[in-house]
Amino acid sequence: MTHHTARLDHVVLWVADPAAAAGFYERTLGLEPLRLAEFTAGEVAFPSVRLNEETILDLAPHTLAPRMPALPGSAGHPVNHICLSLPSEAFDALRARLAEHAVPMTDIGHDSFGARGKAPRTFYFSDPDGNVVEAWHYD
Repeated sequence: MTHHTARLDHVVLWVADPAAAAGFYERTLGLEPLRLAEFTAGEVAFPSVRLNEETILDLAPHTLAPRMPALPGSAGHPVNHICLSLPSEAFDALRARLAEHAVPMTDIGHDSFGARGKAPRTFYFSDPDGNVVEAWHYD
């Protein structure tokens, strides 16, 4: 392990309906919506969901892409996938919630390599906007 002080602050996901996306992440992952009321009232450009005390996912509508060119040509650029590391119990609970909400997911894979070594179990699913999420656990 390295001793870097950098942390992941946020990831911006492109979505068709930010309020619906926030609902999906709240229902399936149990993530807390942020600024949803302000977004609905037209006071902010997009809502977010809290992944943990340090990291959020911003749910930006596709209509913002032309106004968010972080680098020339990057507006609306897709992300291959994001990966969530969960405790094993939360991993199992997530699979159950996704199944309960009829969210398609892959079979469980084994021994994928990540930031902390090999994860014994992993799977993928998509949110309603096609953003791919991988979930795994290390313990």
